[in-house]
Amino acid sequence: MTVLTERPAPAPDDPPAAVGQLRLVVAGSVDDGKSTLVGRLLHDTKSILADQYDALEHVSRSRGADGFDLALLTDGLRAEREQGITIDVAYRYFATPRRSFVLADTPGHVQYTRNTVTGASTADAAVVLVDVRNGASVQTRRHAAVMALLRVPHVVFAVNKMDAVDWDEARFAEVEADVRRVAERVGLEHTEVLPVSALTGEGVAAPAPGRADRPTLLSLLEQLPARRSLVAEDLRFAVQLVIRPRTEAHPDYRGLAGRVGSGTVSVGDEVVAQPSGLRSTVVAVDGPRGPQQSATAGQSVTLRLADELDVARGEVLSRPDSPAPAVRSLDGVVCWLGDAPTRPRQRVLVKAGTRVTRGMLGDLEQHWDVDEQRWQDGDAPLELNDIGRLSVQLAEPVAVDPYVEHRHTGAFLVIDPDTGVTLGAGMAGGRLGQHS
Repeated sequence: MTVLTERPAPAPDDPPAAVGQLRLVVAGSVDDGKSTLVGRLLHDTKSILADQYDALEHVSRSRGADGFDLALLTDGLRAEREQGITIDVAYRYFATPRRSFVLADTPGHVQYTRNTVTGASTADAAVVLVDVRNGASVQTRRHAAVMALLRVPHVVFAVNKMDAVDWDEARFAEVEADVRRVAERVGLEHTEVLPVSALTGEGVAAPAPGRADRPTLLSLLEQLPARRSLVAEDLRFAVQLVIRPRTEAHPDYRGLAGRVGSGTVSVGDEVVAQPSGLRSTVVAVDGPRGPQQSATAGQSVTLRLADELDVARGEVLSRPDSPAPAVRSLDGVVCWLGDAPTRPRQRVLVKAGTRVTRGMLGDLEQHWDVDEQRWQDGDAPLELNDIGRLSVQLAEPVAVDPYVEHRHTGAFLVIDPDTGVTLGAGMAGGRLGQHS
């Protein structure tokens, strides 16, 4: 059990402003010390409120500890605290003088891989824990594949529990070589491998023994470049709602409400709606505080067009010279999240952006072997947490980009039409492995 006996120092009254936010996901196999590492990051950045500290200190003592159990900072569910494991995705926020972080602590058990997919889907960087005593496990390989599939830009493998092997450099070198082979096999491009001890804090915020000139985990996370700005990408505006108030004050108002997924849209811009292919010009951009000249990625606005087009929920507005492709078949890689396996010609619903349409699963083209870390041909269905290449035939066209080009409009969900349960998370044209 991880125990601290000293109360953390209070946060400064006027901390320096952070210079950019990083969305971070932390993953790792069961008992690799993942929750303890997250707790260490929160503790060492003084991101614990006094009342939270007091409450968790009481829980720690009730479980027989002499001080404070770091893992309790992210074990939010009662079942998690009782079992000492992570079940749900726990989001936490912390900051250093250089950067602010949104951290997703994801489960380590294989049956909760679907939650790891959720936490990694919006991450700018990932930290995957590896127990130095065990090396790269099956879950390490599975998590590496998930990060590669979801195109997480930067992945840091934190070789934890180095204090348990007396910071043996030879053992660390063995694990590092194994981890780098795993990263290469799944196609991860930007990776780092660092020795850490979440228990003592060495290598996390404090320097590791004999590595005073090397970056700590926290300093490395501060230095990672942010993801390419969504503002610089092509315009993608998914229509969520068509607003027609038909009131005396606004008898002819027709607005397309939604969120700018990427790019910029301004008054006077010509746009095309996909999959309908209808074109018009933006004559007004209405924001929460009234009319504005333009809107950028991340902003929710209502667009008014010069023409009364039959544009409905699910259409995607883009520039005529870089439109979102309209497709009738989705071909990509799917992480299967359903408890029941896939069935041939299975009827499903497909949610791409804001559009939901009927679909039918095609044949499974290939199956990703987590142990061998390669694609295999075969007719076996996808089981829970499996990854496979397949196609989905759609009842009507939808606007979907290749996932590698547009993360938001390149992802889709496969849904059970009877229960509404999410069966799979897919990436259009998704790539995994060296030769995908």
